[in-house]
Amino acid sequence: MEYLWIALAAIAVIIVLWYIATYNKFVGLKVRIEEAFSTIDVYLKKRYDLVPNLVETVKGYASHEVETFEAVVNARSRAHDSSNVEDKIRNEGELTKALGRLMVLAESYPELKADSQFLNLQTQLRDLEDEISQSRKYYNGVVKSFNTMIISFPSMIVANLAKFTKAEFFLIDREEQRENVKVSFNQ
Repeated sequence: MEYLWIALAAIAVIIVLWYIATYNKFVGLKVRIEEAFSTIDVYLKKRYDLVPNLVETVKGYASHEVETFEAVVNARSRAHDSSNVEDKIRNEGELTKALGRLMVLAESYPELKADSQFLNLQTQLRDLEDEISQSRKYYNGVVKSFNTMIISFPSMIVANLAKFTKAEFFLIDREEQRENVKVSFNQ
């Protein structure tokens, strides 16, 4: 009978240690998600600072394209003022789409494409977009690990008891990203 109590106590200790280890892994992943999103946010803020300069430069060549400029400025404001991750993700998609329209507009003005300030801003924007893309990949990888643990047995027991919920992926929901890229060698 004494061995039964020792075995039950050992099993209880193992379960408690497993619970603590699993809980700590959830907490660690949650912190990594926050850190990864914070990194994305730094690059997004740099992009917010770049957008007004880009708009003003293009505006100098295409002042009659007011609707496009307003769309970019409004999308920037909504993205900048987003209060939670879901809103930030949705509004960033809108800003990316508006910036894409601005770049397409710029293609219509050969003298703008040759402007050194515009070229510099365009390079900075491209570099920031690359950094955002890399940061988004890391963020989504951590979210995938976290969400997988939430739905996997037996870690789902800890997730349910500790009330951990799935995190949102940072996805860009744009149809034009799924379309074929048009390549033109005409200058």
